[in-house]
Amino acid sequence: MRRWAFRRLRLDYPRAGRSGVRRWLPSWRQIGLLFLFCVGSLTGFLGYIYWQTQIPENLNEFATQQDNVYYWADGTEMARTGPVNRQDIALEKIPEKVQWAVLAAENANFYSDSGVSPSGLMRAVSKMVTGGDTQGGSTITQQYVKNAYLNQRQTLSRKLTEMFIAIKLDNKMSKEDILEGYLNTSWFGRGTYGIQRAANAYYGKNVSELNVSEGAFLASLLKGAGSFDPAISAKNRARAVERWEWVLDRMVEIGELSAEERAKYTKFPEPKEPPKQVGLSGQIGYLVDTARAYVGSHTDISDADFDLGGYQIHTTFEKPKVEALAKAVEKAQSRLDPKKNANDKYVRVGAASVAPDGRIAALYGGPDYLKQGFNDANASNVPAGTAFTPFVYAAALRDGVLRERGGARTPVSPESVYNGDDKVAVTTPEGPYWDRSGKIVRGENDGGKSWGQVTLRQAVEDSINTPMIQLGMDVGLDRVRRASVDAGLLPTSFGVPRVPGFSLGTATPSAIRMASAYGTFVAEGMHAQPYSVTSLKLNGDAVELEKERPDRAFSPQVAEQVDEALKGAVAQGSARQAATVAPGAGGKTGTAQDGKSAWYVGYTRDMSTAVSLSRLHPKTQELLPLKGMTGTSGLGEAGGTVPGAVGGDYPIDIWTDYIGSVRGSS
Repeated sequence: MRRWAFRRLRLDYPRAGRSGVRRWLPSWRQIGLLFLFCVGSLTGFLGYIYWQTQIPENLNEFATQQDNVYYWADGTEMARTGPVNRQDIALEKIPEKVQWAVLAAENANFYSDSGVSPSGLMRAVSKMVTGGDTQGGSTITQQYVKNAYLNQRQTLSRKLTEMFIAIKLDNKMSKEDILEGYLNTSWFGRGTYGIQRAANAYYGKNVSELNVSEGAFLASLLKGAGSFDPAISAKNRARAVERWEWVLDRMVEIGELSAEERAKYTKFPEPKEPPKQVGLSGQIGYLVDTARAYVGSHTDISDADFDLGGYQIHTTFEKPKVEALAKAVEKAQSRLDPKKNANDKYVRVGAASVAPDGRIAALYGGPDYLKQGFNDANASNVPAGTAFTPFVYAAALRDGVLRERGGARTPVSPESVYNGDDKVAVTTPEGPYWDRSGKIVRGENDGGKSWGQVTLRQAVEDSINTPMIQLGMDVGLDRVRRASVDAGLLPTSFGVPRVPGFSLGTATPSAIRMASAYGTFVAEGMHAQPYSVTSLKLNGDAVELEKERPDRAFSPQVAEQVDEALKGAVAQGSARQAATVAPGAGGKTGTAQDGKSAWYVGYTRDMSTAVSLSRLHPKTQELLPLKGMTGTSGLGEAGGTVPGAVGGDYPIDIWTDYIGSVRGSS
């Protein structure tokens, strides 16, 4: 009897009495039993997890938020940002229309669902099975669980835990309490957690004072404040407007806003500018912003997680150099008198010191971060002018020139001779270069001086324009651009047409990038990307930072030849003033051809420093001429300068005062 029962229970597979393929095909009964077994196992597994899952007693770390601490290069504390800006508010104080704006955007059937989204869970499981990350689709209850009890990591285990806590929480708490908790724990950007602080950060009012239009914008931020805060970028604003319109339309669709009321809101409720944090005055705010941006681009830390605090950011900034640079700029600007001379108004100075290995040791971003949040050291609106010509020279030495269409490229050397006369015609392999008005383009030298036949090295040393214009055409402007990018300028600096004047610096790099690119010549042709953070920790534990290796831009020979010309410019050329504080230094003055910017970029063996000068109209954001500024009598009529005053006095004065102070104290 027992043997018979055993034979009945034994799995008949492969199937007896069958042959060929049929022997290996399971019967419908076997398929049904397997299905029931799988369903039962899965049900048991999920039931076990549900039974084991407990609602945590304590909220997660957002309730015990911390400051982020920034440190100088020597390890002393530089600044603290935070704590997280959060204030709980009762649900009844949040206008009902604002509540429904959030529900329309995130979970329209919130009041009728069970607290979880099965479809969202299935998408998460399928993405994990196929090797991807989990995706959204969570209910507000699930999002509240994630905000208040768990973390932001998109993993299957976290998603399952989130689901089961949400189910239990939905049975334990009222929908109103869950919604209140969600609105008080969600991240809205600008360092704010909770809709009350968000209302203040974006509109300067309490949440009870918001209208439905403003509420629809705040609801848009829940999709990702870093992508929808209009203050960050024009693209963000476009996304915000589109999302705001969608939320209002969605409210009409679900019956929580009448079409008549919706028609009242046609103008986007523009939020106010982000407030500046106390403690970031002077140059500190610019340094913090620079380091924060570096962390954002070299880690996978989200803005929301970073704003929770607890990070220790060790920067490359050297306090003595930052202070000395600020003093040098302030000393130069003290010569200006905006009240008496209208041309002294709206002056902007950007400056940065970068080591050959990429370390940003110092920068000057503006007069005070709390008064001017825009960082002039990282501005990309000031033409490089003739400070760009070393990259033309480097491109020629590296790539040679092409004087015959279809012919071979010909090497050049520092001793190659070009015509240095004023008004000399620019030529191409086919003949003179004609502009769109039908005129032959002719180069102009500063002060209208004709130099005769000069070597390329002399053209760089004495800042002679006409040879450099022709050299750029002979090399090829695309190759000039490529060489400057290889040296360290960003491709985004070149939103300008490729015309002969390109070689005289129509590109608009930042002071940080110009200093970094000149440092490539010091580093024997190797370019290291500028960086501002050496290490990052979270509550004392190291966080990995992406490291970028140096790239070879030029051969050591080319770098040395450019270096010799730039040292010659300081020793006996256009930048002789710099030799008084730094014998053996290299550098180049520069002015834009329209006279709207002036530069000096100079370096010693251990540091490259760039200083830019411009005048920016605060309303139109247009650059204004430098001509007429106090102390710039050397600036010529066409934006050029007379010999000995190339680039105006201010940039090189700032450089020499700064370097003199730093070298004198070291």
